Amino acid sequence: MQQMIYLLRHGETDYNTQGRYQGQLDSPLTELGKEQVQQNALMLKTFIGDANDWKIISSPLGRAVQSTEILCEKIGYDRKNVEYDQRLTEVAVGQWAGLTMPDIQQSWPNLLTNTDAFNWYFHAPDGESYEAVASRLSAWFEDIQHHPKVIVVSHGLTGRILRGIYAGLHKEDALKLEVSQDVFFKLANQKITRICSNFEDVY
Repeated sequence: MQQMIYLLRHGETDYNTQGRYQGQLDSPLTELGKEQVQQNALMLKTFIGDANDWKIISSPLGRAVQSTEILCEKIGYDRKNVEYDQRLTEVAVGQWAGLTMPDIQQSWPNLLTNTDAFNWYFHAPDGESYEAVASRLSAWFEDIQHHPKVIVVSHGLTGRILRGIYAGLHKEDALKLEVSQDVFFKLANQKITRICSNFEDVY
């Protein structure tokens, strides 16, 4: 059975505009964020045919739920049929949730030593490790194997790791994948296709 997955990230949030790291905290979508989800939903609609042939699975965090509700409205999907899965939540950044990078640098300078722009998240006090996140996402992939058509609404870091697992990428390469909020991705045949304004790019 050929499986196809469309992976979307939630739209821009208030915390995104403030440079605050959300982790498993939450903040509402901005007006731009709502527009991003609407635009992605309209593009997605041109690919999927009857929305009711698909299974929509979302992170239960508020910004993903808000995005999923907009998506359902635009593609004609009954919101009551959405499944919410805790394993799709964003990477937990522990005590760094809600903080900006200057906040973190001031209070925990030593924890950022020998990190880079892509892996520093995993050094947060009380946060999740990459391996823990990869484990929960791998288990999620196993559990959805019997669904041939899946639409996923998740997060930036989680979406990177999901695509990395799917494509068999090393951690360092997975963490450098794009996290734009005005694109989404098709996962099929072990290939990942980037979709944005009717432009497709396979990698």
